[in-house]
Amino acid sequence: MNNNKRRVVITGLGAVTPIGNNVDDFWKNLIAGKSGVGKITGFDTKDYDTKIAAEIKGFDPTLYIDKKSVKRMDPFTHYALASAEMAYQDSNLNLEKEDKDRIGVIFGSGIGGMWTYYYQTRELFFNGPQRVSPLFVPMMISDIAAGYISMRYGIKGPNYATTSACATSSHAIASSFLHIQRGDADVMFCGGSEAAICPIGIAGFNSMKAMSTRNDEPEKASRPFDSLRDGFVMGEGGAVLVLEELEHALNRGAKIYAELNGIGLTADAYHITAPAPGGEGAVRSMSIAIKDANLQPTDVDYINAHGTSTPLNDKTETEAIKTVFGEHAYKLLISSNKSMIGHLLGAAGAVEAVATIKTITDSIVPPTINLENPDPECDLNYVPNVAIKKEIKAAISNTFGFGGHNASLLFTKFNEKF
Repeated sequence: MNNNKRRVVITGLGAVTPIGNNVDDFWKNLIAGKSGVGKITGFDTKDYDTKIAAEIKGFDPTLYIDKKSVKRMDPFTHYALASAEMAYQDSNLNLEKEDKDRIGVIFGSGIGGMWTYYYQTRELFFNGPQRVSPLFVPMMISDIAAGYISMRYGIKGPNYATTSACATSSHAIASSFLHIQRGDADVMFCGGSEAAICPIGIAGFNSMKAMSTRNDEPEKASRPFDSLRDGFVMGEGGAVLVLEELEHALNRGAKIYAELNGIGLTADAYHITAPAPGGEGAVRSMSIAIKDANLQPTDVDYINAHGTSTPLNDKTETEAIKTVFGEHAYKLLISSNKSMIGHLLGAAGAVEAVATIKTITDSIVPPTINLENPDPECDLNYVPNVAIKKEIKAAISNTFGFGGHNASLLFTKFNEKF
């Protein structure tokens, strides 16, 4: 690592996911290979090609938000505030003793308040403009979750939202990392949330022919790197990481999960949805992250893959990994959380970053479930179906978004003397 830069560590984690409404449950079910995919319950899917998704189950927003405020927020904001409170409690920060001008929030959503947009558009079409809620805009806009987190805790440092499709929350984490490195803040709350399993959301992705239609076997529908994969499965939820400058964390005796050592951010500049040939943009994002961390490709032990279960993405990501790592690619452990939680769109990067950090701290690599018929073009070790116990010292989390946005985050086991 460049010793002239301030070091950044992770001191708090929070998550709401399709397989657990807190980090412990999420992680337990992830390493057990439990699928969170099932029939959509939020609306009638009779006329839809896709009738399955990875929905949040049993989540009660009133555990984190008062009942009046719950009604004034979209579900993506519920997930954001719940994840933020969990991460805050986990970090053991004492905000009464902190300089709140030195604590910030960067929190994104790929789409924002889709349920709000759906319901309010119906009001406009069926009942006229006077029936559109005055809260429509503040409930819908993607930046509102970041605003609510800052207001909840009275923190006044850098505060904004990122929106870069599936790379959204990885960009939020990367931006937070940079703000701490350059001295703008000592602590950052960062991540993302999404709640797009709604009629217009499913219809839109169906029209693109991007989603799985394996409706009779929901739990087997998300199958990254498998030759029978037929599209991604939508998920929902959110996650927050508390990033902290190392000396600040040490001075208050904080628990440190891992260190964020490097980031790689690139653009394909190629196509609105398809990845660049050979994963050229992904090659550069992973390479930049490794260089930023002052590591060599052979130092990396694990990749939390973007692994969407779409025919093109999984093949292209595999090609990119081979290009970056050469022969070492066959020694890497690689897995896709999306096989269990689906694709959380703008929240994917944050939730998968939590999983990557837990992989490092617990020395367990979660599996890629439903990998039953390996694709000959995807011939690396994707940890099929059963978790592996192994010490992981350095890991990359990849997220690649529509529009050609690529983000790679490199986490390492914490070593104070490093």
